[in-house]
Amino acid sequence: MIPLRLDELPPLGELDAHADEITGVQVDSRRVERGDLFVAVGRGIEFRNEALVRGAAATLVPAEPFEAFAALGSLVRERSEARIVGITGSTGKTSTKDILAALSAPAARTVAAEASFNNEIGVPLTLCRLEADTEVCILELAMRGFGQIADLCRIARPDIGVITNVGPVHLELVGSLEGVQRAKGELVAALPPGGTALVPEDFPVERDDLEIVRPGRPEVSRENGRTIVDGVSFNFTAEHQTANAAVALAALDALGLPRPERVDVEFSRWRGEELPLPGGGLLINDAYNANPVSMRAALAHLAATAGNRRRVAILGEMAELGSGAPAYHEEIGHEAARHGVDALLAVGVLGRGYLDRGVAEQRWAPDAERAAAEAAELVQPGDVVLVKASRAVGLERVAEALAAVSA
Repeated sequence: MIPLRLDELPPLGELDAHADEITGVQVDSRRVERGDLFVAVGRGIEFRNEALVRGAAATLVPAEPFEAFAALGSLVRERSEARIVGITGSTGKTSTKDILAALSAPAARTVAAEASFNNEIGVPLTLCRLEADTEVCILELAMRGFGQIADLCRIARPDIGVITNVGPVHLELVGSLEGVQRAKGELVAALPPGGTALVPEDFPVERDDLEIVRPGRPEVSRENGRTIVDGVSFNFTAEHQTANAAVALAALDALGLPRPERVDVEFSRWRGEELPLPGGGLLINDAYNANPVSMRAALAHLAATAGNRRRVAILGEMAELGSGAPAYHEEIGHEAARHGVDALLAVGVLGRGYLDRGVAEQRWAPDAERAAAEAAELVQPGDVVLVKASRAVGLERVAEALAAVSA
């Protein structure tokens, strides 16, 4: 991190200083290194001594955690000359971030958000990883209501804004697809004059002081187990990742960086991870999150990957869909049948909507714990299994239980 002197910080709470400056910021005491500021949030106050033992320069118990992180992230951002890319979207933002980071890193000193460090704590923590020589910083920006992206942009001040797509997510908070579009549009509104906005084809942009890029449908081919997108070879096979790759390539162009011929992307955990199962089977662990758009894409990938093998879908609830939630779950149940799913395990109250839509073998479990037990009985050697749900369902426990069988 670009060092900050402690006497430069505004009053943020109870500060216990053991040095004059900090060279990093952590919220997890287990990750503290010498010179870090440990920000004790919630039960973190119990681990201040542990942080000091690990070499923390100071500990902070913030009066208002979000304000404290915003202040820290903003101070580092002000001193950095890195170009900041902000990525949001209803689906694909984490994968697009991962792809862009892999594309950018060979040509520029790059910092990218870890996993889904995309909220009022995660975004400042990513900014606090900027070094004096960082050239590119890639942020993921969450949207869970109006104003959140605008608030994050005030901290990050992105130069390039990327909206991957607009779909039915967080409808309980924003009311409609128009509300989703409006909330995502806060990123475009926050860009500086002369900035670049990468947006879907039909996304309205009223500003005339930005460069507007609308990535089109990419040219895609397959070769030796790899996917070629607009001339660049990637190490994934999932069809839905081609759109994410096209957006990432457009962002790379906006950064003025060269396109590599070949790149291997390390995707964030629980986002389409593929692990072997007994008898030549395969587990597709996509348990991090779900909405109707990503569910359709995941089921299509299950069908394409399985071939002649038995197709098993373990699907949990999709959260925050508002009054239309039952209908969306019914639609995904029909989609599972359309993609030839042989066996379906639905999880959660809303998950019952997946049932009786045409899949021959079906089961239901109230929660992830019971689903793990049901899955152990349902999955057979040689099956290709998709595990997917919204974050709150915690279906990674099912995926981990299945993976343990083949370990």
